[in-house]
Amino acid sequence: MHENPRRSLTIALQRSHARVVRMLTLTALFMSDAVAQPNQNALQPAGAQAAHIARLWNLTLVVCGVVFAGVLLATLVALARRRGDARTPPEPASADAPEQRTRRFVIGATGLSVVLLVGLVVADVMTDRALSRLPVDDAVHIEVTGQQWWWQAAYAPDGGNAGFVTANELHVPVGRPVIVSLKAGDVIHSFWVPNLHGKKDMLPGVDSTIEFRADHEGVYRGQCAEYCGAGHALMAMLVVAQPPDRYAAWLRQQSAPAVSADDALAVRGRQVFLQSSCAGCHSVRGTSAQGTLAPDLTHLMSRQTIASGVLANTQANLLAWIRDPQALKPGTTMPSVPLAADDQRAVVAWLGTLQ
Repeated sequence: MHENPRRSLTIALQRSHARVVRMLTLTALFMSDAVAQPNQNALQPAGAQAAHIARLWNLTLVVCGVVFAGVLLATLVALARRRGDARTPPEPASADAPEQRTRRFVIGATGLSVVLLVGLVVADVMTDRALSRLPVDDAVHIEVTGQQWWWQAAYAPDGGNAGFVTANELHVPVGRPVIVSLKAGDVIHSFWVPNLHGKKDMLPGVDSTIEFRADHEGVYRGQCAEYCGAGHALMAMLVVAQPPDRYAAWLRQQSAPAVSADDALAVRGRQVFLQSSCAGCHSVRGTSAQGTLAPDLTHLMSRQTIASGVLANTQANLLAWIRDPQALKPGTTMPSVPLAADDQRAVVAWLGTLQ
């Protein structure tokens, strides 16, 4: 049997329309959160490592700009000095005795180009050496694992606080070095927070590290910089650089177990969460939920975003995410959990208590 061409065209148009609607929905969500978007700019360094990279970029831009301008100027001069036209007979003697002035100019320009290129190589090597010399005494140790499509962060015990696991948001103290151990849980990812350092690939089965220091308080956006599948563009993170006292308070809060809920709706939501498939993927310290396939939710509401930077962390967005995660982040591995509407609202009420 031959498929009806008109019916095939109708199905294709419907699918295309669905994709357009989905993209417009995502665009509207991003625009609604645009005011709260943090800084992500390699030209505004907030740490020593990023400052070295920015200086190298500025030098490279100046040198390449000067070379480009020189080549363009030489071309314009050559065009302006062009002699004769199609009726002018050729001068074979000029091939045997080229202009000495032109020869000296070409030799000089070639020598200058070589010097500039060698200078850039030297600057590149010196920058690389400077990046490797960051003092790392009394460093914060974080293990970051790239997943499809989110970031898991495991903090080592520090300052008397127990270690803990969080997701998609790193907190670091201003002025103190940070050593991030990088792992890939599935495919190749790339850790990149441009305000603080360059990119570092995360390869499955290969452990690596990246060191940086935040010298200015602020919130800096990071992004996976290696294509890792359908959700790659929606795999972001935040790095929050805080004064040491506020960072210490954050450590104490994060290392504690989840707070018990008192509200009746929240208590019901806790029961629904623990009895559903949610507890098989997520962990909440202090409860029986010990899943490791998805982000740890122990202190979910202390984070600024959900779904790895896709949405602001509000109860309305949490409810929309639970109802249909694929509509908000196409390709996400989180399934739609078949819960009744009342149960969904109860779960969101309980999640709202996880400060």
